[in-house]
Amino acid sequence: MQTDVKLVLKNFTKRYGKSDVYAVKDACLEVHGGEIFGFLGPNGAGKSTIIKSMVGIQTITGGSIEVAGFDVKTDPVSAKRQIGFVPDHYALYENLTAREYINYIADLYDVPEKDFNERLNRFLDLFEFHNAIDRQIKTYSHGMKQKVTIMSALIHNPKVWILDEPLTGLDPNSIFQVKECMRRHAEEGNIVFFSSHIIDVVERICDRIAIIRKGQIQCVKTVEEIEKTGVTLEQFYLNVIEGTQVDAIQVK
Repeated sequence: MQTDVKLVLKNFTKRYGKSDVYAVKDACLEVHGGEIFGFLGPNGAGKSTIIKSMVGIQTITGGSIEVAGFDVKTDPVSAKRQIGFVPDHYALYENLTAREYINYIADLYDVPEKDFNERLNRFLDLFEFHNAIDRQIKTYSHGMKQKVTIMSALIHNPKVWILDEPLTGLDPNSIFQVKECMRRHAEEGNIVFFSSHIIDVVERICDRIAIIRKGQIQCVKTVEEIEKTGVTLEQFYLNVIEGTQVDAIQVK
């Protein structure tokens, strides 16, 4: 299901301070509604730099980023209202219960009470969280805190859901639940954009992937295109990172 929702990077460039080295240089990317999009690259390649700029945590040096038609630089509030963000290192108000915390986030986005209750109950069913929702967050395990972060990121039904390493440290059942949540959100015509080092998960769930190396996007391909080359996504990724996949350096 493809919709008119788009996430667009146009020659996005980021340089920190007065450094002569660009963290990201001239990155171009277009992701469409209905897609689960995987973002791959080694540590230090520029993945988190791009994601933090998408969600408005850090400034843009050059180029632009548009989220569902809103420019992150010139209309940051409108852009942020379209986004649900799950960071690699979450920070929660741990003296609150999960219900109180998620309700607080919903209020920030002006979510109507009826929608809040419907969505929360759906998430509680999916994540099997009914028995824990009214306990203080500080009593939770890492996996439970990650689920709270995900529920709060989705409570306003964002058009663009961005996740930075969301599966790290989760048990197999929790990974399955998060993947199901991704599929459902994309099936409703939204964008799911996530970075991960777990290649086999990316291969199974993503429609398209981008690989970034040394601050530059090396390729954008569908998983199907990669499978037709006769190599696994893991080997394809390693070839691109090592610079040996000559025919991969094509941005589509």
